[in-house]
This record gives sequence, structure tokens and C-alpha cells, in this order.
Amino acid sequence: MRRKPLHIALIYNASTLAPPKDPGDTSDLAELRCLIQRLAQVLRQLGYRVTVLPLAQNLTTFPHRLRRLRRLRPDVVFNQYEDVVPGAADEMRMAALIELLGYPLTGSPAKALGLTSCKHTTARVLQGLGIAVPPQTELLECASDVDRHKWRFPVIVQPSREHAGAGLERDSVVYSCKALQRKVRQIFRTYAQPALVRQFLSGREFNVSLLGGRNLKVLPITEINYQELPAHIPPILSYAANWLENTVEYKKISIICPVRVKPALARELRETALRVFRAVGGRGYGRVDFRLDAAGRPRVIDVNCNPLLEEGQALARSAEVAGIQYPQLLQAIIAAALKRRP
Repeated sequence: MRRKPLHIALIYNASTLAPPKDPGDTSDLAELRCLIQRLAQVLRQLGYRVTVLPLAQNLTTFPHRLRRLRRLRPDVVFNQYEDVVPGAADEMRMAALIELLGYPLTGSPAKALGLTSCKHTTARVLQGLGIAVPPQTELLECASDVDRHKWRFPVIVQPSREHAGAGLERDSVVYSCKALQRKVRQIFRTYAQPALVRQFLSGREFNVSLLGGRNLKVLPITEINYQELPAHIPPILSYAANWLENTVEYKKISIICPVRVKPALARELRETALRVFRAVGGRGYGRVDFRLDAAGRPRVIDVNCNPLLEEGQALARSAEVAGIQYPQLLQAIIAAALKRRP
């Protein structure tokens, strides 16, 4: 008797409430839909039955979509739902709803998504565990808070609850209290949230991706290469570097994977990434970002529990280097979800 294929509900945020994008911005809804179509195509080729379920606007306006999800009774919910409105926390709430409905969910649980959406809280948790983060990691709730600290410039300032480079610009690395206050005010106006300030580390930057459930696999280490950037542009993975294909940052910043580093550093990066991901409650797949300080010590600058799954990019690139092709990557993510039934 032929086995019935597993039914996967592939969910994503189809909201049109996001701020308008600049020309050349590759982070828009059309690009997301292309990714969703490719995910659905590969999953169907693997033999799964796939229902794509767009969830639009905010959580209070789509109860009918959730009712449809319950009628579908999927074996797994493949979670590609991300916040598109600055400061929103719907990504965490959506995961929590799926968990309450009792469906296996790919990626990290709601608790981990909620924790890592707040960069300052995540940093404090890691510090409490003895894991190194950048010095002077502070949360500023108003511009006058700048005067309460003795800063060692340069520092880098960004929105405290955004990801994928949102709010990181060429003037995000600042060298004076006046410039810091100006940038903090801009973040309040644009993103309506506190600003995260940290000492700027000019050392090498690494990404460590992880895959699996209880038995996590560390994928080959990636380096962000800033060597070709002009001197007047700070070496940071800004919004432009991530998404604006017509900018110097997008064109000149490159990715090296696998990267050559000394065995001791590679071991420390891998071991720390595992420790960090487990500390925040991550599951399925994720990424931990590091920057080296002046002494060459890696410090955690970000934790991404459900990173981009675009084929040939980011985590998928590291998986390919490890010999894990894109279809097998998606299968591993689904397998991890099935092992963690609510």
C-alpha cells in the first residue's frame, strides 16, 4: 500500500503594510513570493503535498485564514512568516498560535523568536552565561540617555528590534555624542523603538549556520569580506549591503565560504555558536554572527533563529559547501520539526 504523502502548509506574511521600497530593493513582497514559489516547487518535487497559505495584514484581521489552516490539518507548518512592519512582534505571535493549534512547526519556537527579536535582551542573556558580546552594549530609550554613559568611540547604533540590516546605514557608525544623539533621534522617528548602541568592532566578521534538532550540525563558517569597500563606507552589513543591488555596498561586499581561519578560532566559533543557539532556545536551523575585537576574540553580534532560506544564499550556501543540497536542506528542516511535536 502506497504511503500517503505528508501535507505541508507553507505560510508567509503577505502584508502590504510595509513601508514603500526604494528602486532596486530586493526585500519586497514580489521577491518573497518568488522564494515561496521555489520552496513549494522543491517540496513538491520531494513528494510532499504543499498548500501555500499567505497570511496578510496583522494577526487580528485573518481569523478566517487560521480557520482554513485548521481545516487543512497539515502534518507540518513550514514557517516563512516574518514581520514586515517596523517594531511588530507578529512573527513570534504567529509561531505561538501554530504551537497552540498543535501543529509541528519548522524553525524555532515562539519563545526563541521573541527573545532574539530584541537584540539587547539577547545580549544580556548571553552576557549572563559568560558569552562575549561587544563592549558598551546599551539600550537607549531617548536621546538624552546618551549623556548617562561614558562612550569609547566609535560606536554603532541601530534599531533594537529590527533584523536583516534594517536601520543600519553609512552614518550608523558614529564618533561623537552629538552624532550619536542625532542617530538615536532618527531611529525613534523612523522605527518608534529604542536604539541599540555597541562599541564598533572593526575586526573580521563571521557567520556560523546551524542545522538540525536536538543534534545540531554546524555548517561551514562564512566570512563577510569588506576588503573592496571604499574607505569612506563603514565595513558593516547594512540594509544597502543586504538588499539594495544598485549600491556600492551591495556590489563590493562579498561572501567567503568556506573560510580559512586558524583551527583554534574555528573551534571557538563553532562551539560558541552551538552554545548561543541552545541558550536562546533555537531549533531546526539558525545562524549566529560574530565580529572579532581588537584582541582577535570573537564576540556575538546577532542571533537569527529563522534566517533566509533562499537557494544558494546564506544558510543554503553553507549547506551546499557541506554537501547538503537544497532539497536535502529542506528535508532536514522538516525532519527537525517532526521530532519536536507540540
